[in-house]
Amino acid sequence: MSKVEVFLTNTEEKEVVEAIRLAEKNTSGEIRVHIEKETAIAPLERAMAVFHELKMMETKDRNGVIIYVAVKSRQFAIYGDKGINDVVESDFWDCTKDIMKSHFAKGENKLALVNGIHRAGEKLKAFFPFEDDDTDELSNEISKG
Repeated sequence: MSKVEVFLTNTEEKEVVEAIRLAEKNTSGEIRVHIEKETAIAPLERAMAVFHELKMMETKDRNGVIIYVAVKSRQFAIYGDKGINDVVESDFWDCTKDIMKSHFAKGENKLALVNGIHRAGEKLKAFFPFEDDDTDELSNEISKG
């Protein structure tokens, strides 16, 4: 089994996907989680590349957020598109990363992701509330590389 496959159990993966679904229920924003073995470049740079590979910049309000994790490299990053970055506090993603980092350090991978998703969802809800004509523009499934 690869490090990516043991990062979350099947049950935990389902719980992370459910956390995404619940967070997106109250917002037009989109949240994705991408997990891969390792990265040879800075995690934020890789998160941005994956963001574009997944075509997350194509959301109507440019309000997508990706949580990127390189398991073997023990690195992660959060990247938000222009729409959400223009309205959150300048240190919002750093504060979210600090919370997640403390859980990752304890081996609480699912909890780290769920907390990050919840915080991103709350901000998305505040600035991009769900509207009747909203559609789920991106998959909630965890992408893996």
